[in-house]
Amino acid sequence: MSESSVPIIEIKGLVAGYVPGVDILNGVDLVLNEGELVAIIGPNGAGKSTLLKAAFGLIPVRSGSVTFNGADISNRKAHELVEMGIGYVPQINNVFPSLTVKENLEMGLFLQPEKVNGRIDFVVDMFERLGERMGQRAGSLSGGERQMVALGRALMAEPSVLLLDEPSAGLSPALQDQVFIRTRQINRSGVGVIMVEQNARRCLQICDRGYVLDQGTNAYTSTGEELLHDPKVIELYLGTLAKVD
Repeated sequence: MSESSVPIIEIKGLVAGYVPGVDILNGVDLVLNEGELVAIIGPNGAGKSTLLKAAFGLIPVRSGSVTFNGADISNRKAHELVEMGIGYVPQINNVFPSLTVKENLEMGLFLQPEKVNGRIDFVVDMFERLGERMGQRAGSLSGGERQMVALGRALMAEPSVLLLDEPSAGLSPALQDQVFIRTRQINRSGVGVIMVEQNARRCLQICDRGYVLDQGTNAYTSTGEELLHDPKVIELYLGTLAKVD
C-alpha cells in the first residue's frame, strides 16, 4: 500500500457502549488497509466484540469516527453498510435455523436475486460441504457447518470488508483450524478482514497485523508475528503455553 492510499476502514478515538453513561470503548484506534487480515485480541471484557458492533452500526458511536474508503460511516444503519460492501458475522445467532442452507445463502443477496446462483457457486467452491447440504435446515447442521453457512451468507453480497466476531468459538480444534484456513482463503480472494478471536495464538499466526485491546483501549499493536513473540503480550494476554520457538 502506498503512503497516499486511503485505508479501507479507519477507526479513530472510538467511544461507545450499550448503556447510557457507561463506555465500553474508550478511544480505540484501528486501521484496515487494502488486502489485510487484521486481528483483535485481548482478555474477556476488553471491548473486542463491542468494537465490531460499533463499526457495523449495531450500537451507537458516542465520539470518534469510523470511515470506509474515506467516507464517515459512524452510526450508519447495518443494512446500509451491507449495501456499501461491509459484511458482518456475529458469534451467535448467525444463521436462520428453520431455513435451508440454500435459503440462508439467498438471504445474503435478497435484494439482487439475479446474482444469487453465481454467488452460490462461489460460496460452494470455497465451502464444498455446503454444496452437499443445500436442502438441509441450518438448525440441524453441526457447529462447523453453521459457521460455514454464516460466512457464506456474508460473502453472497460480495463484500470488500468482512467483520468476524469469534468465528472459531465453540468448535473443536480441528474445526477451528478449518475456520482459520478458510478465513485466510477469503482474505486472499480480495476481501479485507477484521477478526475478533479468543484463540489469540492461532489468530496471530495468520493475520497481517494485530491489535490488543484491554479495558476498552489499545494496549499493543504490531504485526501478528511480532505480537506472537512479544514477551509482554505473551505474559499478559497469551499465557506461557503460547510461547513459540
